[in-house]
Amino acid sequence: MRPVRVTAVLAALLGTMAMPGTAGATPAPSSVEGCPRDWSATKIFEACDGDSRQKPASGVLAKAHTAGRVKVDGGGSVQYSWPGVYFEGRFRGTGVGIVLNDSDNDYDVEVDGATVATLVTPGRTTYWVKGLTGGLHEVRLVKRTESPWATSAFSGFVAAPGGAVLGKPAARHRQIEFIGDSYTVGYGNRSDTRDCPGDKLARTTDANLSFGALTARRLNADYQINAFSGLGMVRNYNGRNPEVDYRTYYDRALLNVDGDVWRNPGTWRPQLVVVGLGINDFSTPVNAGEQWTPDTLVAAYRTAYQAFLDKLRARYGPRTIIVVSATYVYNTTVFAETAQQVVQERNSGGDDRVRYWYYDNSGLDYLGCDWHPSVHDHQIIAGRLSDFIATLPLRW
Repeated sequence: MRPVRVTAVLAALLGTMAMPGTAGATPAPSSVEGCPRDWSATKIFEACDGDSRQKPASGVLAKAHTAGRVKVDGGGSVQYSWPGVYFEGRFRGTGVGIVLNDSDNDYDVEVDGATVATLVTPGRTTYWVKGLTGGLHEVRLVKRTESPWATSAFSGFVAAPGGAVLGKPAARHRQIEFIGDSYTVGYGNRSDTRDCPGDKLARTTDANLSFGALTARRLNADYQINAFSGLGMVRNYNGRNPEVDYRTYYDRALLNVDGDVWRNPGTWRPQLVVVGLGINDFSTPVNAGEQWTPDTLVAAYRTAYQAFLDKLRARYGPRTIIVVSATYVYNTTVFAETAQQVVQERNSGGDDRVRYWYYDNSGLDYLGCDWHPSVHDHQIIAGRLSDFIATLPLRW
């Protein structure tokens, strides 16, 4: 396998990260409020005009379940930034509308467990699914893509005439938090080529088919994917943007808002946290002019990782199992060795609920954008992670 390499797209992603003091972008509305930009009428997805838009029921989160990091705004919407955020609802009738404001991201729409549409940068819209058999249905909206420079907004589900949006589905008892970088995001995993010019990276990134999402669904768990491509624990890919690292953003709900802090509503208490940070720290040599030497980088990474584990342990308590994961990196074993040392130090200090998990590159084709894992690879990794989780002393 060749080394993961930075591209113009990833460079732009790193270059437009919200630096301290920068203002966040907001999605621009489409020209016709309430309609998607590229609407096509079919039996299921019927024509729409702005005048037909319905207002969602009051209290978005009273009718929609999410485990993601969201913030309720003053206008009846919830805002969010992290990849893989999803909303689930129940309705009675022959159709459902999804009220969104997002010109930067792609979404899958699922009804009764089947994907019925993919929305590509839909803008300000109510997207309608109609022509369903009358009765009870479940709907799921999931954010596929990554856009840390933007804030997305969801304003709820609305029923077609004669129907009703029902109370939200019950939260799952099992909860898993995935923390990481582009591997955890699902960066370019749907791509059919490793080169991804233009907007191909965005169109082929699918957090819903990342190993974390796949693992959680296998285990019937709610999940968060708190992952940011290009960032490391202390050093970003190729030493870029040294003013920030993953820890700069971890506490936020809105990644592009300096100083933002996500307020846990008290419902997020994961029994399992899987951390995968280190590929970007160690996959490229230290450049001239960086603050590190190879040895001081390792030392800083270990110190920062221990402090990050302290934060997770204080936040989630002594029973949560934290998995420190590592994987194959071209031409170096420093990442895996150092991550394992972090776990050994933790265990020696008395915390035996921090575990080390390594997945190698056997069977992986790395056919995603820029030599990232493909959907095929994410399925393999999810299987290996599921097998590892089965060995953990989880009480769920």
